[in-house]
Amino acid sequence: MIRKPSNSADPTIVALQALAVALRDSQRAQRLLELTGLTSDELRARATEPHMLAAVLSFLEAHEPDLIAVADELGISPQELVAARSALEA
Repeated sequence: MIRKPSNSADPTIVALQALAVALRDSQRAQRLLELTGLTSDELRARATEPHMLAAVLSFLEAHEPDLIAVADELGISPQELVAARSALEA
């Protein structure tokens, strides 16, 4: 587990942590690249862009087992990932 963010956790930090966890699973990472059309180089170069991070969280939301697994690994609720995505899209 990485760490439990506080209620006022920065959505960018939450999303970056979720991205790191998502990429640790090779199948999930491959699916992320395939479904988004991104290359690993593009993902690295744009990893801190709010819209990119929101897209990563949307990817997790689209497959509930991934959303739950990543949230569990981070020690947060899936709703916190959804809230972070919403904040990044604002």
